[in-house]
Amino acid sequence: MLSGAGEDQVAVRASGVFGRRLERMPAATSASAWSPSGTVLITGGTGALGVRVARWAAAEGAEHLVLVSRRGLEAPGAAELSDELAGQGVRVTVAACDVADRDALARLLVEHPVDAVVHAAGVLDDGVVDALTPERFAAVLQGKAVAAAHLDELTRDSDLSAFVLFSSFAGAVGAPGQGNYAAANAYLDALAERRRASGLRAVSIAWGPWAEAGMAENEGVGDYLRRRGLGGLDPHSALAALKRLTDGADPVAVVADVDWSRFTPAFTGGRPSPLVTGLPEARAAVDADAAQGGAPGGSGLRERLGALPEAEREQALLELVRVRTAWVLGHADTTAVEVGRAFRDLGFDSLTAVELKNRLSAETGLPLPATLVFDYPTPAELADFLRTELLGADPGAPEATGVLGQIDRLAALLTATGPAESDGETHIRVTAKLRELLSIWTGAEAATDGADDAAELDEATDDEMFDLINKELGIS
Repeated sequence: MLSGAGEDQVAVRASGVFGRRLERMPAATSASAWSPSGTVLITGGTGALGVRVARWAAAEGAEHLVLVSRRGLEAPGAAELSDELAGQGVRVTVAACDVADRDALARLLVEHPVDAVVHAAGVLDDGVVDALTPERFAAVLQGKAVAAAHLDELTRDSDLSAFVLFSSFAGAVGAPGQGNYAAANAYLDALAERRRASGLRAVSIAWGPWAEAGMAENEGVGDYLRRRGLGGLDPHSALAALKRLTDGADPVAVVADVDWSRFTPAFTGGRPSPLVTGLPEARAAVDADAAQGGAPGGSGLRERLGALPEAEREQALLELVRVRTAWVLGHADTTAVEVGRAFRDLGFDSLTAVELKNRLSAETGLPLPATLVFDYPTPAELADFLRTELLGADPGAPEATGVLGQIDRLAALLTATGPAESDGETHIRVTAKLRELLSIWTGAEAATDGADDAAELDEATDDEMFDLINKELGIS
């Protein structure tokens, strides 16, 4: 870590310091592949992924499927699925069992000895790390990590044909707002490694989102992932990978449909990441992004802007804002990014607002606030703010002229927004802030209410800031 080698993820062990890398798996060279048989236990068996796996296992030859979920037959579609599979000649047991409850799981395994395990259960509870309480961590870890540990312990004396853990791309590379989920899935990867080292069967597959299935299809998460470069895996292709990898040589594998030209610039925007840049497509994306001016480093940007005529500086920054805005929204070009249109009207939410802030912060070297698109609500206003921060006010203009120019912009914004466009809380806070500014300009003591508002913002948590951004963007 102290060598300056650029590693951002390392493991320090007695045998040395190790960096993490994603590498392409070689093409299959043998016909060896897992064919389910006997009794197959599927956790999360009534969920979207579990149902896909159950149908596949039945078609592949499993004689008995034990589908486990918290609600059992009361889960939506569970009874119909049981009838469907039974109609194919497969014995089906749908069990209500919390697999994080060791005693309950032990009783189930005594009643139904299994020949293979597929652990596909999981739960999401996203939030920034500072907002994740021990209870929120525990809820996610219980369903993934604790349940996997129980399955490992309770089947160690069984001669299993497969022990498959459904991990996640989030655990392999990390994901904003999913610190608990990433940690739970990273545990699955480590468990598979440990079982293999002990001579036991195991594979952990870090899946990207599946098309038409899985938690990524909920509440717009799928759209967000696609903007980040993660497409939905074709379920048939995913199941073919499951068949191959379960009996493969590697204890951990990543299976994801990644558009590296979109994913890599965002993933490496804040810092270089050798984890992915060893892949040719990812390296090409980094090089292309740097050639377009996407490489971080505020001093270089200042120098480039300083070399431009005054009239071209604002245009260059405006183009930077438009390009990055289009990028985080998933547009192919900047056509839809109108310079005077509010970010909320362009389709921003709290995630894309913070994503744009992070990207611009990396490229400019400026410490930008989480409320950036609220404070400067159009691309034109944001570009003007960046110009001032990077280059300072126009030295040829009197100070008052600069102040008046900013006031004119504020007046235009307030006129365009108006009281009718804001909620009561926002109206009160804006009014208090304007009174505070007037007091500062006239030399009077700042208004108490305005100072209190500023203090509240300074002390706000990340989740509270996200809520404020969403409220101001009109999406909550």
